Amino acid sequence: MSGADSGLPGGGVQLEGWRHVYSGKVRDLYEPAAAPGDDLTSKGLLVVASDRVSAFDHVLEPGIPGKGELLTRLSRWWFDRLGVANHLVADASAYPPAPEEVAGRAMLVRSLEMFPIECVVRGYLSGSGWKEYQETQSVCGVALPAGLRDGDRLPEPIYTPAHKAPYGEHDENISFEKTVELVGADDAEALRSLSLEIYRTAAQIAEARGVILADTKFEFGREPETGEITLADEVLTSDSSRYWDAAAYDSGERTASFDKQIVRNWLSANWNQQGTPPELPPAIVEQTVARYRELLERLTGE
Repeated sequence: MSGADSGLPGGGVQLEGWRHVYSGKVRDLYEPAAAPGDDLTSKGLLVVASDRVSAFDHVLEPGIPGKGELLTRLSRWWFDRLGVANHLVADASAYPPAPEEVAGRAMLVRSLEMFPIECVVRGYLSGSGWKEYQETQSVCGVALPAGLRDGDRLPEPIYTPAHKAPYGEHDENISFEKTVELVGADDAEALRSLSLEIYRTAAQIAEARGVILADTKFEFGREPETGEITLADEVLTSDSSRYWDAAAYDSGERTASFDKQIVRNWLSANWNQQGTPPELPPAIVEQTVARYRELLERLTGE
């Protein structure tokens, strides 16, 4: 499928045995095509990663060929290594199979009660965090030492959550105290603790492979039957994380990223963020997919 999947509102496609229920900027969500209220619809969902690419809260054209499959393979690899509860369905025998045209970029997952929070963890100062630090010497209410530079490693990873916005709107960085208001003190603390634990585990794994995990975001939901807080959505992909080449970083080149920073940099230089963003040139598309593929190879050895 192309980056701009077509056939249904939001970019989804018709899939045999499945009913399209939602499309986000990058992923499409399906439920089994059974009668409403059937047990299957409450337990299993099919998440399909498209080749669409977004930046600055806009879906761009064209997509990045093969991106959906690369991100899905990376998510699955990380889910296997993190040692925390995740939303993947272990026994898929009760559900329709993922159609062949999306099998490589689809995950069968359990339906969760999602928290309205993006759980962002930063181990390095960069991106919007760097911009905020320059103005306030803090990030999302977390005070940081004076004198830090763009790209510096932080003394300890920090948790800087965001409130998930509806499709097409900007996510809002919020304080930890605000998350307490949104989900309650116990869940807010659990989300922070889990996020920091997963980040530290992943950062060590990446570091052993010559890759720096500068920052990332997680999403969690509650398992309706058990109440367990469960890792969901994509995890530690090139879209949800900022990865750097450790050797390049040590030599002073702090922008050698494996994520979609190539796209952001090109847009920043060629668009004032007003109106419709311009189409990505073929060279930018090719460079981006090459970096996505290189990250997968560096981390997984595949």
